[in-house]
Amino acid sequence: MVDRDAVLDLVDQLRVAIPEEVRAAKRINSEGERIIEKADEEATRIVSRAQEQAAFLIGERGLLELAEEEGRRIIGEAQDAGDEVRAGADEYALQILATLEAEVTKALAGIQKGMAVLDDRRADLAEAEADEAEASDVDEDDDVDEPIDDEGEDEDAPHPAYR
Repeated sequence: MVDRDAVLDLVDQLRVAIPEEVRAAKRINSEGERIIEKADEEATRIVSRAQEQAAFLIGERGLLELAEEEGRRIIGEAQDAGDEVRAGADEYALQILATLEAEVTKALAGIQKGMAVLDDRRADLAEAEADEAEASDVDEDDDVDEPIDDEGEDEDAPHPAYR
């Protein structure tokens, strides 16, 4: 059987732990967003640099095709880097959320088990009370048919001296 105080203590611990896990998940989510934002800024910076390099190449050498190709390459690298950062942040957030889900599932199972134990205990108590009430009714029925004298003996029975 589970102690009621232990179950209540577990519920109190869950009330404290779950909000902390939720805050941790929010921190992780905002950290992922910050990483994505940083990757976007880096991609923008790289694109700007590519455009500057392209302008330089065009101006200095007149190599428009080379500049465009280099710009596409740099943009592609920036986009790939941004995609990798996003994928890593998403994977990390997914791992944290899966861990949080497992912890919450375990806590829920503990709560459900505690509730089941308390329900069983309540049912056993009700059954015991019903049995006790039934036994009490049977005892009262037996006493009605037979008169008892002051000493608790049956009046119709022979006196102990005459037995």
